[in-house]
Amino acid sequence: MKKEDIKILLVDDEPDIIEIIRFNLDKEGYQIKAASNGLEAIKVANIFVPHLIILDVMMPDLDGIETCERLRQDERFQETIIMFLTARGEDYSYVAAFDAGADDYVTKPVKPKVLVLKVKGLLRRFKKKEATTTYLEFKDLIIDREEYKVILRGSELSMPRKEFELLHLLASKPGKVFKREKIMEKVWGNEVVVGDRTIDVHIRKLREKIGDLFFKTVKGVGYKFIPSEK
Repeated sequence: MKKEDIKILLVDDEPDIIEIIRFNLDKEGYQIKAASNGLEAIKVANIFVPHLIILDVMMPDLDGIETCERLRQDERFQETIIMFLTARGEDYSYVAAFDAGADDYVTKPVKPKVLVLKVKGLLRRFKKKEATTTYLEFKDLIIDREEYKVILRGSELSMPRKEFELLHLLASKPGKVFKREKIMEKVWGNEVVVGDRTIDVHIRKLREKIGDLFFKTVKGVGYKFIPSEK
């Protein structure tokens, strides 16, 4: 991901703080948006969908801890990096922030150069995570999203695009139960799908190709991927 593609949301009720951070991150070439409180931050995030959020704790309307909790409840922001930048240095604030889903906690004042280095470090972690999800490797199975390849025990499998997308989605989070409606949204999007059994048919074909034990049906909910341990 190029720097100019990275989106950062700054959330603080002090305009001077926002201005200093924006100035220093603008120089790095990132896309920047700002909000002055938690409620505004959620509204901006819903439209902007940032890769990184820098968040104050003490703010009007909705504090940073609750803002972080609400964002983490939205699947779109579960992988977003959230860094607290706050004057609150108490242990309980630190613990509350991480309990809410923070990735980092920095106390004010902080030198702009140090903050920029912190941001770069967190974004490197995000890029590694992103790269990991494009190349998934298990004991007997490799899923390469870049080249749309599936290799089982050293042999490449022939797999239509939708089967591949379904496999990659489930395998991207082993053990997680994906609801049927979420699978439809992620794999088929707005496409017209003929019949209610489309997902079941694709799962059956995947089971035939890579093995029944890789998939578990959660009745009335959806499916999950279970890596082979044999």
